[in-house]
Amino acid sequence: MKTYDVYGIGAALVDIEFKVDDDFLEKNQVDKGIMTLVDEEKQHQLIANLGSHSELIKRSCGGSACNTIVAASGFGAKAFYAGKVASDDEGVFFVKDLNAAGVDFHKVEYTSGITGKCLVMITDDAERTMNTYLGVNVELTSKEVDTQSLADAKWLYIEGYLVTDSQRTQVAVEAMSYAKQHGVKTSLSLSDPFVVQIFSKQLKRVIGDSMDLLFCNEEEAISFTDSDTIEQAAKTLKDYAKTFAITCGAKGSLVYDGNKSIFVDGVKTKAINTNGAGDMFAGAFLYAISVGQDYVLAAQFANAAAALVVSQFGPRIETTEYAKLKRQFNV
Repeated sequence: MKTYDVYGIGAALVDIEFKVDDDFLEKNQVDKGIMTLVDEEKQHQLIANLGSHSELIKRSCGGSACNTIVAASGFGAKAFYAGKVASDDEGVFFVKDLNAAGVDFHKVEYTSGITGKCLVMITDDAERTMNTYLGVNVELTSKEVDTQSLADAKWLYIEGYLVTDSQRTQVAVEAMSYAKQHGVKTSLSLSDPFVVQIFSKQLKRVIGDSMDLLFCNEEEAISFTDSDTIEQAAKTLKDYAKTFAITCGAKGSLVYDGNKSIFVDGVKTKAINTNGAGDMFAGAFLYAISVGQDYVLAAQFANAAAALVVSQFGPRIETTEYAKLKRQFNV
């Protein structure tokens, strides 16, 4: 019997969320609605400029894959996360917050340097704009991947953000290969339209011949497959993954379970913050299938979880909400 349901690999970032207005983004020349990699000086300047123009909402351990793994753990999955942090206050905070969420972290010594931070700026239209300084994440190596724990997991989950650098791409390639060799099911999120546009070749390297489950949104699916419609994209995605889940915002999600494609309607909600919707969807979906649910119910469950997370600030939901969703769907 496997010790872990899900093993995640990604950037270990401390998420700092602020409410801002469009004027702030324009004045600071920040591209709205996407993730932009910045250097420490740029991020430091942005945080300084926020001042009275914003409202600090919360700070938490984060990064895309981390949010997914924390979500899976919240629903009851036994989860493990691999990433790289420094010996600064943020690094200590990251590990404590992760452990408090019930997720194990690899026992690697803290390193000198600066822990990565993701500045999440949320506007009134619920769009989230991210500026990320990776810090020591740029030094992520296979040493941070605890292969013993990976072999002892049902699922591997990798965030597409890893492929923005050749060294981290290699870490992802090796982890994917190791998982396949040891009977661990493999999953990957395409993460961001920017990642797909610029690093499509690297994503395909990580996928290799094929993989078990691919997560993406509508825009990423169309871009990755060089298609014009989601229907065309879904057809081509079968060349890369045995199964997949394409999120389509408030409309719902399109899932392929290896035999048939099914569109699952979304759950109506008032969105105030889209940060973490895709991460929550993946975490809920992975949890549901890891406990034996089929893809339709997993998608219904994940749609509801994503709708809940966008109706509030932050990429997490409360402990009582995890339990309520499980009861609602009998998962």
